[in-house]
Amino acid sequence: MGRALYPGTFDPIHNGHIDIAVRASVLFDEIVMAIYDAPPKKLLFDTQERLELAMQALEHLPNLRIVTYTGLTVDCAREHKVDVIVRGLRNVADFEYEQQIGWANASLAPHIDLCCLFCNNDYAYLSATILKEVASLGGECGAWAPPHVLEALGHKFDRPIRSNAPKIYLRHGDKWVHRD
Repeated sequence: MGRALYPGTFDPIHNGHIDIAVRASVLFDEIVMAIYDAPPKKLLFDTQERLELAMQALEHLPNLRIVTYTGLTVDCAREHKVDVIVRGLRNVADFEYEQQIGWANASLAPHIDLCCLFCNNDYAYLSATILKEVASLGGECGAWAPPHVLEALGHKFDRPIRSNAPKIYLRHGDKWVHRD
């Protein structure tokens, strides 16, 4: 079904992002996950760290590759010759924002479509901001990100991250993949 771009800052990648990437990998022949290199917001992880965390979290997806980019997302989409930009939606606010950006992108690149995937209900409340805040304050967030991401958060905040989370399974096509 073509090539799709899944852009974001992924600071850090969490299970909501992983869910969207896995589901998109079933819908499209290739997914190009694009990690924004210089967003206009303060980041906890630098670009190389975010790239490495994402690569480890998504290494089980053979049709996904990860790149970094600066500038307009639509220019990144053109550069990688994608047909579609994939975005994850948690709520109505996300929908309204993505609709607006989608219309702007359609004006700039009419041949690139937008595909919005609603997140799994288990992650409807989750954002990287919430994950970072709960982790920084010592809260239980083990069900929200893979262990290697929790470990990286622990290093950033100089404290162990509490995790009594059950094993997490993500759907990949007709299979369920265990995420340690």
